Amino acid sequence: MDRVYGKIRNLKYRLLPKGSGTLFPIGTTMYEEWVIREALHNCIAHQDYRLQGRITIVEKPNELILTNLGSFIPMDVEKFIESDAPPERYRNRLLSDAMVNLNMIDTIGGGIKKMFNEQRKRFFPLPDYDVSDSQKVQVRLHGQIIDENYSRLLMENLDLDLKTVILLDKVQKKHVIGREDAQVLRRKNLVEGRYPSLFVSKTVARITGKKSDYTKNKGLDNEYYKNLIVKFIEQHRQASRKEIDELLWTKLPEILTEKQKVNKVNNLLAVLSRKKVIFNAGTDNNPSWKIKT
Repeated sequence: MDRVYGKIRNLKYRLLPKGSGTLFPIGTTMYEEWVIREALHNCIAHQDYRLQGRITIVEKPNELILTNLGSFIPMDVEKFIESDAPPERYRNRLLSDAMVNLNMIDTIGGGIKKMFNEQRKRFFPLPDYDVSDSQKVQVRLHGQIIDENYSRLLMENLDLDLKTVILLDKVQKKHVIGREDAQVLRRKNLVEGRYPSLFVSKTVARITGKKSDYTKNKGLDNEYYKNLIVKFIEQHRQASRKEIDELLWTKLPEILTEKQKVNKVNNLLAVLSRKKVIFNAGTDNNPSWKIKT
């Protein structure tokens, strides 16, 4: 194991702190040595040796991917962490017991949760477990910060429970979370956005100094968009749909898809039309919007 670990690049971060706080302790490495060893030893302890395969370690510029053969017996990683208890059965019980006694792995059942907590304490992304393949378990360890907002949030809020941190980690990685989980984060003012495309909320943006990113994702007030449309038509006497799209497109929230932006403009025009502020002097296929006099 020492020879394997010796082949892994584990560079040090030496970044200056920003503002009054510090994001990285001096000499922070890409990977926590204990986390690498725990992940690797877990691969050995839980490999299904009947499949006669091998444990693989793939090193990429900013991540490690460790894979062992055999299903993940607890089935769900997050539920396993929440239960905070050893699994009811083991694939290689004698091997696991021996490795625990030799201090090669943490107490059976507690290693994965400790890996998550170690990454959290370093303000790094949490490990990604892929257990979708019934014949394989894959864990990805990140060696760099993905979203500085997430890291600064952890630094400023050390009392966040692990479940909340796991959900925020998914948000920063652009993973879709459940609606109920999204509501939990929203109630805590940690996220905003139209589900399932969530982003850091204004409350967190104020802490992290990412107000511009928030505005890009949140967008501007509907009245602002409607006023732009009206002023544009007043200046040019009329406006086609293409011209209105060109006017608003870059100002709409970046979090919206192309289709959602089209619907957004449709709704703005519909509201102005219902209020008899503007009217379509053209056709449905080739609209020409003018001010209602």
